[in-house]
Amino acid sequence: MSELVTGEAVALELRPARLPSRALAVLLDLVVAVAVYVAVTIALVASTASLDEAAQTALSIATFVLLLVGGPVVVETLTHGRSLGKMACGLRVVRDDGGPIRFRHALVRGLIGVIEILMTFGVVACIASLVSARGRRVGDVFAGTLVVRERVPVAPVAFVPPPPPWLAGRFSGLDLSAVPDELWLAVRQYLTRMRELDPQVGWAMAERLAADVAARTGAPAPEGVPPAAYLAAVVQERQVREARRAFGGGAAPGSGGAAGAAPGYAAPGSVPVRSAPVPRVPSGEVPVRPAVPDAGRGAVAEEAVAGGAGPAVPQDRRPADRPASGFVPPA
Repeated sequence: MSELVTGEAVALELRPARLPSRALAVLLDLVVAVAVYVAVTIALVASTASLDEAAQTALSIATFVLLLVGGPVVVETLTHGRSLGKMACGLRVVRDDGGPIRFRHALVRGLIGVIEILMTFGVVACIASLVSARGRRVGDVFAGTLVVRERVPVAPVAFVPPPPPWLAGRFSGLDLSAVPDELWLAVRQYLTRMRELDPQVGWAMAERLAADVAARTGAPAPEGVPPAAYLAAVVQERQVREARRAFGGGAAPGSGGAAGAAPGYAAPGSVPVRSAPVPRVPSGEVPVRPAVPDAGRGAVAEEAVAGGAGPAVPQDRRPADRPASGFVPPA
């Protein structure tokens, strides 16, 4: 079984197809291809009877190449690795990283398949599949592909407990590029099963994993932080970075708008800002400014001289402090 670890530290189980199922899929594909080739050849012979022998030979070679070589390549490209035989057997061709194949992968597989399947009657392909640990033939090795089984039961993904709110966004400056996928998987498996472990065994395992993560990141774990909480916060930071990278570099969904904050938590030290209520004025009435005491009118600036601008605005009533509507709420 081949495993790939995603950004959420989830292991994807890719079960390579075995030789009997692959041989049956190839046999079904060859039967369909040969049947189509025979039908097209009969039609060409009937329609090109007036041509000379050299032209008929060229047409037959072109038909062979297009149907028996180009046909499987086109089918696998359009169906993302599922030919007719593979659909019947529940198989699919994928890349080594688990992604769908493209035209170049199907082309390399088709060209090498002419030699190891058609010319050698499948002997080279069978030997290569038996020798390979993941059952790959020569065409899969050169193309970087793998034939896997699709009809497998999907196991439920275990829930990773979130870290405490006071740790959200605290490890946004850590360098997580040196942490291998195997260590992420081990941390995730511990977090999902730590409630089932003995407290002493679980604490020792958490300390060991935290020490390994701290050694890979180059920064020691903060003092006073439990190792399990530290691991949960680091895993959540990795998930936030993966989500930010997937969404084009913006803030991850649910991060609250704070850079580096975990989804669903506000950044530490943030204070919500509440806007002041604006009083409503009934329709048809003109807002009246409150009377200002005479004592507050004594300090008036000198009148403007240039341009005859008239009396200057008092210094205690600058326009910047006045609302745009002209209405000043009573104190």
